[in-house]
Amino acid sequence: MPTRTARTAWTGTVLEGSGQVELSSSKVGTYDVTFPKRAAEDADGTTSPEELIAAAHSSCYAMSLSGLIERAGGTPQSLEITADVSVGPDPAGGLRLTGIQLTVRGEVDGLDDEGFAKAAESAKKGCPVSKALTGVEITLDAALD
Repeated sequence: MPTRTARTAWTGTVLEGSGQVELSSSKVGTYDVTFPKRAAEDADGTTSPEELIAAAHSSCYAMSLSGLIERAGGTPQSLEITADVSVGPDPAGGLRLTGIQLTVRGEVDGLDDEGFAKAAESAKKGCPVSKALTGVEITLDAALD
């Protein structure tokens, strides 16, 4: 499997500085980052490490779930996955990820609610990004449409 690369160029202090995150492998874009907007409710056109983790997790989970549905005898017609990544103070100092809420709604042929729930839970535990984030509580809300 290939290695994927992202690069960040940062200037200035944490509170007054800013950076740009470049998705180097795919070359699909460069995105602004700042700490004040990372900590604000309104991102106002910038991204954050948490949003990038959410993107990675939701897409990895979608691929994993799709494969598990197929192995269970179902056919995924559509899957909608949202990953909400929360950040907060770390008792040891600084910040830490405080939780990830995965929400999935699916249209699947050939699986009932129980089969879908089993595949969804297995994907939560088995996708590579979930495995990388084992230090963060990951919760799941999965249902068929």
